[in-house]
Amino acid sequence: MAHPPNEELKEQVRDFWNQLSCDTQVASSEKFSLDYFRQIESFRYLDQPFIHAFAQFTRYHKKRVLEVGFGAGTDFIQWLRAGARATGIDLTAEALANLTERIRVYDLPDPDQILVADAEHLPFESNSFDLGYSFGVLHHSPDTEKAISELVRVVRGGGECKIMLYNRHSIFAFNQWVKHALLKGKPWRSLKWSLWHHMESVGTKGYTRNELSEMLAKLPLEGVSVHTEITSADYLSASAMPPLNAIYRTVLRLGGYSRPWRLEDYVERPLSAGDARIREVQPRRSENFCFSGNRYGFFHCISATKSTSS
Repeated sequence: MAHPPNEELKEQVRDFWNQLSCDTQVASSEKFSLDYFRQIESFRYLDQPFIHAFAQFTRYHKKRVLEVGFGAGTDFIQWLRAGARATGIDLTAEALANLTERIRVYDLPDPDQILVADAEHLPFESNSFDLGYSFGVLHHSPDTEKAISELVRVVRGGGECKIMLYNRHSIFAFNQWVKHALLKGKPWRSLKWSLWHHMESVGTKGYTRNELSEMLAKLPLEGVSVHTEITSADYLSASAMPPLNAIYRTVLRLGGYSRPWRLEDYVERPLSAGDARIREVQPRRSENFCFSGNRYGFFHCISATKSTSS
């Protein structure tokens, strides 16, 4: 499958998201009105209720947070509400307009900085932020690996990175293949092709767990946790075809749900202050990667700490 050069592809991605920022299609009220923004926010956290558990906005009070790809600004305003020193970039002027108006309408504190910029070339010094956050954005960038490495670069040693990327081995991606390849008489087309051509902006990618391990292992990251979430896109994939959707939901159940609990992360509680078993022990993981959640879900929610030795 021949792909356009990166800059040409990036322009196509910019043009797509410049028409409508993420989730703004659900708002029926006047654009940039209070109700318009409330409708977008209500939908986002109804559709993806796990975002708050993943982002943990309130932990970053007075911390320096960078959000890459803020879109309509729904997550970004949570950083401001939490008292974080928030900076954000997006590829589109439409997103900047949404966020600027949203901050004004809600009368929120001023962010440190919000601007139009390229995730593959972040305009910030290295080691500038306590948290680098990007939810559902970097898989749209032509050079996703470069964009992730840039996010890691601008986070300080000991700081955190939180990134959501699509899972190619998901029920939703498979259904896209059924819809756009199998039922169109092109069963030789791949899941990768289906996402590239038929998921939001052209060039969208999804990653297997093995691919994530290989890609993230090249970066100065520790304690990488990948929690794969089932989404409405998986659960409702074939809602117009109940028998097929029943099969999908059965597969999701069979996919199970694994938790990130490991024995080596726990330290035995001493019986008393003078107990001989009291010792300096820190929880540690036997591996740098921990995978949990349902492996057939569409969202890989990735958390990691930047190495202090980088």
